[in-house]
Amino acid sequence: MITINIELNNVTKIIRRNTVAENINLSLHSGIVYGLCGYNGCGKTMLMRLIAGLIIPTKGEIMIDGKKLGKQLDFPESMGILIENPAFLGSLSGFENLRMLASIKDTVSDDTIRKTITRVGLDPDDKKKYRKYSLGMKQRLGIAAAIMESPELIILDEPTNALDSDGVQIVQNIITQEKSRGALVIVTCHDKSILEDISDVIYTIEHGRITSMQEGEVK
Repeated sequence: MITINIELNNVTKIIRRNTVAENINLSLHSGIVYGLCGYNGCGKTMLMRLIAGLIIPTKGEIMIDGKKLGKQLDFPESMGILIENPAFLGSLSGFENLRMLASIKDTVSDDTIRKTITRVGLDPDDKKKYRKYSLGMKQRLGIAAAIMESPELIILDEPTNALDSDGVQIVQNIITQEKSRGALVIVTCHDKSILEDISDVIYTIEHGRITSMQEGEVK
């Protein structure tokens, strides 16, 4: 059974004299979808980067299952992530790209990769090179990369970007399925109604600060 707990204690991040996250205090737990809401540049992506270990706090601490990120852990031990635009090798197919990524940990089979590609609405047998993918196909492959190893923590930054209505529904279904599996999911979305549909809790961020919390409208 998945159990992951993340604690952010008085987390502040300053980059080039700009405060991009200020005094953030959060307690995040497995089996819950957390939505981050706010205007472009408000600090949502920076908060995701902090939790992912891609940047370290200037002040405060981030604890993952009792271990301090940046000290006892470089990154969360079990994490799938899509922040900003997905990037893969243009000369490889979608399947080949994911298989190469999967070889790093070597925990998932080719069959699992194929099933994951199918889950996001792509064809695992498609030989098309990534450089010829449409924006929507690239986004779907990025989501597949984030979920293929069934991680405990899933971070999705605007996962519905460039997707049609069918693609948006696929993303919503995947987030629901991953939550049911017990994953802790953190997601942003420019469409507030979608965010309300998929999130258990929504945090609004303004100028790097969390200004409010509300319950989502998960069906």
